[in-house]
Amino acid sequence: MSIFSTEEIDYMASQRLGRIATVGRDGQPHVVPTSFRYNAEQDAIDVGGLRMSQTKKFRDVGRTGRASIVIDDVQPPWKPRMIEIRGRNPLPHFVSRRRPLDRRYGRSNGARRDRR
Repeated sequence: MSIFSTEEIDYMASQRLGRIATVGRDGQPHVVPTSFRYNAEQDAIDVGGLRMSQTKKFRDVGRTGRASIVIDDVQPPWKPRMIEIRGRNPLPHFVSRRRPLDRRYGRSNGARRDRR
């Protein structure tokens, strides 16, 4: 059984961009847009990005083991929708892999985030 509801899974599948938040070494928040996918096999969110292992978000999660992702949009005339997912994620549970994201962006490294 998924930790996400059917409605949440459907909503995530309808979106293409989220914002991932981490905390830097200096204690400052770091929020950046990122691609993502719901991974039904792992019941987790796959976070994508170019050269993932070289990014600040990857280093921050490796150091703190924490990240949050917000997926949101607005439907007309003004109906905001969102889901926020918070988790503790020791870096050993990140799995780097190459996977297609979008034809316009070519291929990208992804990281899978287990929700343990």
